[in-house]
Amino acid sequence: MGRVVLDTSFSSHDAEELWASLTTEEARRLAGLLLYQAAAVDPGAPEAPGVVEVLPVAGDAYAIRIRGHELTVDQPLTDGGKDTAPTPVELFVAAVASCAAHYAGRFLGAGRAGLRVRAQFRMAADRPARVASLSLTVVAPQLPTERPAALRAVVSHCTVTNSMASPPEMELRVSRDGGV
Repeated sequence: MGRVVLDTSFSSHDAEELWASLTTEEARRLAGLLLYQAAAVDPGAPEAPGVVEVLPVAGDAYAIRIRGHELTVDQPLTDGGKDTAPTPVELFVAAVASCAAHYAGRFLGAGRAGLRVRAQFRMAADRPARVASLSLTVVAPQLPTERPAALRAVVSHCTVTNSMASPPEMELRVSRDGGV
């Protein structure tokens, strides 16, 4: 198992350098906590909702900017990428799963301990390229035995799922000067 090493010295020329060694999971958790704290301290300039900008990083990796947040996508090694981040399709599936988790969490309230949502998907074998099937499993250990149907009803109405059931109108424009 590899470890992420964090240089925590105050200056690059300090004689007594201090290092922290983390597992990759610990590093990801720390990064998430740092981002959470940074947003609380400096929420940044408000940006218009409903705007997403995607810019190339390197190779098949792209930065996705949303209201001051930044995500990255890449392609797996088998598809020519460097596998530095999830693929756009995986983010699509993650959007469905995290939306389901949000609705389940709101439904469960204080009883959300242990909540998790697992998504499994399969790509279509024919054209056009697309997700052919998607299966969600909501694990809610504290759900009362008489409430699964109610939880299923609430989760089935998440905004992302609704957007797939009633697809939005989509317009594609190509511009050479950045005009919108």
